[in-house]
Amino acid sequence: MITDLIEYGINSIGEGSRIFPPVTLGFPSRERLGEEGYPGATLGRNALIRSGTVIYCDVEIGDDFQCGHGVLIRERTRIGQKTSVGSMSVIEGYTAIGSEVRIQSMVFVPTHTTIEDRAFIGPHAVLLNDRYPPLGRPSLRGPCIMAGAAIGGNSTVLPGVTVGEGAVVAAGAVVTHDVPPRTLAIGVPARFRPLPEEMSPR
Repeated sequence: MITDLIEYGINSIGEGSRIFPPVTLGFPSRERLGEEGYPGATLGRNALIRSGTVIYCDVEIGDDFQCGHGVLIRERTRIGQKTSVGSMSVIEGYTAIGSEVRIQSMVFVPTHTTIEDRAFIGPHAVLLNDRYPPLGRPSLRGPCIMAGAAIGGNSTVLPGVTVGEGAVVAAGAVVTHDVPPRTLAIGVPARFRPLPEEMSPR
């Protein structure tokens, strides 16, 4: 039994998982408030969940997931296998994250974002989903980070932007338009350059 594990709803913890309390699983979303027996969080095998983490209801996470301290994962998020999320990062929910994704510390991922397999998100990166805040119009739409793309630390990716497969966003860049596959985006606003040979996937 794990003491100081706070559970709401019906949670599933995979075999071999390690949880370092205090951790909260299955926290109710606004639509689940007052319900009993709702689906909580589902963790695959060999999860490593560090203290201070809160995982909401209706979250499904694959095998070999690990997170740092103080991570927040909101409702209806789907995460694949062998993915890691760094300390104090926030995943706002209604988001799809693939397998072997590395999200570093203090990253913000808004609702309605897609992050595909093997993507890398550097520390303090901010992804946005509201083009005209706080109006929420047109409808909220987060970025799409395609497979193998890398987002540098302290960079910002605007709503609805697609960062193509294998593309790289330089540290501190502000990305306002779609980044073609295997392209380097650098500067404010970001300009596109050929991806240097040493940064190309092998």
